[in-house]
Amino acid sequence: MPQSLSQIVVQIVYSSRDRVPNLEPDISPELYAYLTSIIRKRGHTPIFVGGHKDHVHLLLGLSRVETVAKLVEHTKTETSKWLKTTGLSRRDFSWQSGYGAFGISYSHVDQAIAYIANQDLHHAKETYQDEFRRIMKENGMAIDERYVWD
Repeated sequence: MPQSLSQIVVQIVYSSRDRVPNLEPDISPELYAYLTSIIRKRGHTPIFVGGHKDHVHLLLGLSRVETVAKLVEHTKTETSKWLKTTGLSRRDFSWQSGYGAFGISYSHVDQAIAYIANQDLHHAKETYQDEFRRIMKENGMAIDERYVWD
């Protein structure tokens, strides 16, 4: 086939270091818009970006030319620099060093969007750490608790 085609939908999740809850509603719409623009500029297809006070979810169509690791590195670096300029409470902001990335069937994109859009309601019942553990389990992935949190 002379043409290269792909349709890979990925949900990426990462938190602030130590899950510090400083991604408050005063900054989150701008943060999500900035993340969306970074994803687009890197050649990926942003589908939905959201999160909660201590983490973000990026739902996107993955580009054929950049790895998930490079995209995550770039989004964390750029947004961390920016967040440090947005107020005293975030001047020492940083993201955790790791992340989770999960393939999403295209037929489940609407369900993933609804899940991400309802993070505030969802996290009234479940912590980020419990959510991450559950997502890992649902995706058949084991984690070593000694190394997954920072």
